[in-house]
Formats: sequence, structure tokens, C-alpha cells
Amino acid sequence: MALTRFSRDLFHLNRVLHWVQDKVYSVIHFVGVNGKVPKPMGSNSSVQFSGIPPGKGMYLVGCTDLMTDHTIQGSFFRLYYPCSDSGEYEDATWIPKRKYFLGLADTLRLNRTLIDFIFSYFFGSVKCPAKWNAPFKQGEKYPLIIFSHGLGAFRTLYSAICIELASQGFVVAAVEHRDQSASATYYFREKSPPHRCDDGSEALEEVWLYNRILKPGEQEFPIRREQVQQRTDECLKALDILFEINAGKQVNNVLSSNFDWSLLKDSIDVQRVAAAGHSFGAASAIKVLGRDSRFRCGIALDAWMFPLRDEVFSAIHQPVLFVNSEAFQWVDNILLMKRMDSTSVERKMITIMGTVHQNFPDFTFLTGYLIGKLFKLKGAIDSYVGMDIINNVTLAFLQRHLGLQKDFNQWDGLIEGEGEHVIPGTNINLPPTELAT
Repeated sequence: MALTRFSRDLFHLNRVLHWVQDKVYSVIHFVGVNGKVPKPMGSNSSVQFSGIPPGKGMYLVGCTDLMTDHTIQGSFFRLYYPCSDSGEYEDATWIPKRKYFLGLADTLRLNRTLIDFIFSYFFGSVKCPAKWNAPFKQGEKYPLIIFSHGLGAFRTLYSAICIELASQGFVVAAVEHRDQSASATYYFREKSPPHRCDDGSEALEEVWLYNRILKPGEQEFPIRREQVQQRTDECLKALDILFEINAGKQVNNVLSSNFDWSLLKDSIDVQRVAAAGHSFGAASAIKVLGRDSRFRCGIALDAWMFPLRDEVFSAIHQPVLFVNSEAFQWVDNILLMKRMDSTSVERKMITIMGTVHQNFPDFTFLTGYLIGKLFKLKGAIDSYVGMDIINNVTLAFLQRHLGLQKDFNQWDGLIEGEGEHVIPGTNINLPPTELAT
């Protein structure tokens, strides 16, 4: 039967929307969520998504947000932690505010209205398998990890990694950077007197800060060098705040929350702290090591080394693990990693074969097989298998260098590049002089 003009227009509109959605997926390489992804409520979409894996450890996982000081100088991070009760608490929202969609649109250089519609439609109801504001589980001292997101990401988008670490007994602070490398972030400012609340209470309004897109011909290195410096400062500020909370200091959370931060008192093992990050965040984690000896080791996930130079490498004395994808790395980037080779402290590099840069953030779980493969959100390896390797080698390295009494050493072989899907070092063909070193 021939289609009527109206139904034919609807048919073509649906095809256009799915084409745009696919184009969005093709350039997203920085977002993630750890939680099951339901079909949007009220949606007739035929797009099917996979679920984000929940944590596999023995601990229930909760999460909450902390923003100290409403100004841009304050600290902002999402905390993932072992929780004591999850029964009456809802799963956390993956992307908590719609204006993050606008930042993603700017980063993708696509129309804000269209991207807002698509992301809201397909991902607006996505939840993470971590209980929002569930009470912190006391009675133990937990190692602490400060996690730095990649370029164009924000604090919630590596939930699969952060939740797995929390389920294994870590406290993880995922910092949201305000150096204009996040696709979007926000702070608050006081409203002018005419716009204050009638009851006389302080009135604050959100101020949104979006990703700084380089202009044609603009030199990139000075910008990235300045950003990585600010990122380092923000990681250190988050560490200081959590140490103060651990010592019993009260914290003022600008965000409305019923989470009891006093439960963290004496619950963080201040002698067991690590830095971790992905891409630009991995470079940030490396720089953090050189700034503060409280960090005992670092995990660099598919690091983008461009913002770093030699003076940074010479200042780092802690062990570092580089976990690379097969498809992202190139000679110059690997050579910068190899400048950190050491005979006195463990520096390891492995490559997970069959992976792409997008196997680390969580969008790899939010697309179907064909779209994920076509637009390089998925590698040849199964996304769940790839994430297990990422998490397991991270846990093994953390146990080794934080002195943990766990069973993570069952994955020690991964650190050496042993096992299915992994190789030691890199798959990149390096110059002969580098191969000889």
C-alpha cells in the first residue's frame, strides 16, 4: 500500500532523527554511565541499549555530589563509596541537568536544540547502579582515589569504573573540572538585590561554563598546559577537602542534599591514596603525582600526553600504570610515556587489543552493536570484557602499590601484559632506538 504524504513525512523524519543520533555517537568519545539503560518512558524508539555493568565487589555502592563554595573557586566532585543501606534509595541520575546536553552539543559542534532533544529522548532517564545519597558504610578505612575526566566530559561519565572501584572497597572522588575542558559545568553567583528572594534568604543562580573550543589557527599547547595546571589544582583541592572531612571537619555543601558527610570521619585511609584518569584526565593524574607525594601511585587510562613536558616527568617518583587501547595511541604519545621509564620505581604499560578510546568511558555500553562498531564506540572486543580488564588491572596495580590485603593480586598477570586480549607495552611500531631501550 502506498504511503500517504503525511505518513511518508513522518517516516523520513524518523530516519533523519536516527541518522543525527548516529552522527552524535560517531563523535562522542568522552561520556559514560554505569547503570541499566531503559527505553525512554513513553518512547516508541526501536533503539535498544545495553546495560552498564554494576559493581562486582562485595560492597553496595552509593554516590553523592559535593560543591564547596558556590563560586568558581570551589571544589565540585561526585563521590562514589561503599554504602551501608540501599533499600529505600533510588539509583543516581546519570546526566543530572539538561544543560549538560547543551555542552555536549557545543563540543560536538552540532545544533543545541537538536542535540538536547536527542539526548533527552534517549538518555534523559538513564540511571547509574549506585544509590543516591545512601548512608556511608562506617567501620573500615577505605583507600581513596581522585579521578580526573577526559576532555569534553564531566564528573558523572566514567561511572562504570568508579562504581566498580567503590564496590571493591574504595572511595572515589570524580572531579568536575572548571578549566573549560569539561563539555559543561556550573557554579553559583549571588543574585542582584532586585532578584533576591522575598524572605531575605540568600539567592543564588547557576552560572554555566562550557567547553572552550579552539579557534582556527590557535596554538593548542599553551591552552592545554594552563588547563592541566588548573586541573591539578582542582584534584589537590578535592583531596584536601576529603582529608578535612576525614578529620571531622564539617563541610558546607552548596547543593541541596541530605547526605551525612560526618559518617566519613576516620573512614578514609590517608596513607593509601591514588590518582587516576582517562585521556586528558590521565595527563592530569600524572601531573598530580609530581605535585603531591600523598599520592602513592597513578593509573593513566589511554593517556593523552600532549599537555605534559619533561619537567613534569622528572618530578614524579611514584609507580604509574599506563593502560592503553589498541586504536588510539601513536608514536609521539607513546614516546612521551616512555620518558617515564624507570629502574627504581615500577612503571608499566599494557595495551588491550581490540579496544578503542571509547572503551574507557561508558557510552560503549549505551549503543547497539552495529552503531557502536560503525562509529568506533566499541572495539572488536566485547565492551564488558574490555571493562573487566581495565578494572582488574587497575585493582591489581592498586593492591601492589597501596599495600592492600585483598585478592586483587589474582590479576597480577595483566600488569605484565599476560592473558587474553592484552599485550605488554604497546602495539605501536616505535623507532629502533626506542625499541632498544
